[in-house]
Amino acid sequence: MPISIPKVSELDPADMRILRVLATDGRIPVTELATRVGLSKTPCQTRMKRLQEQGYIQGFRAILDPVRLGLAHVAFVEVRLSDTREPALRDFNTAARAVPEIEQCHMIAGSFDYLLKVRSTDIADYRLVLGEVISRLPHVAATSTHVSMEAVKDENGLA
Repeated sequence: MPISIPKVSELDPADMRILRVLATDGRIPVTELATRVGLSKTPCQTRMKRLQEQGYIQGFRAILDPVRLGLAHVAFVEVRLSDTREPALRDFNTAARAVPEIEQCHMIAGSFDYLLKVRSTDIADYRLVLGEVISRLPHVAATSTHVSMEAVKDENGLA
């Protein structure tokens, strides 16, 4: 029997409070989470489990500091493909997922086909990644690079 996936509107205020707290502190102990959202421990755990099963919570992970890991250089790469039929898109998607330097890959509706967020050690390393890896991905016809000077805000809220 397929699992029914509720809409966001089906989440009550307590569910939304749980999600907001976990989005900023995924390692919070359940007892502290329960206190912060105004529930007792067992109902809070039950709700967390349900939110995970329903896909609202996709997982927990460590957020690493790329600068301390020597990956301070960020470039955004516009990619234009020579072929945008479905098999070509699948080929590109599969290949892009396998490149560790590509931190994000988004299909774009606009004057180019994909926008990549690429992390490397420095501009020289990026030049090699662009020339030897990204340019050789399936169906890449052209690229254009924009180098980030400073992260004002990122998805993790750390900048």
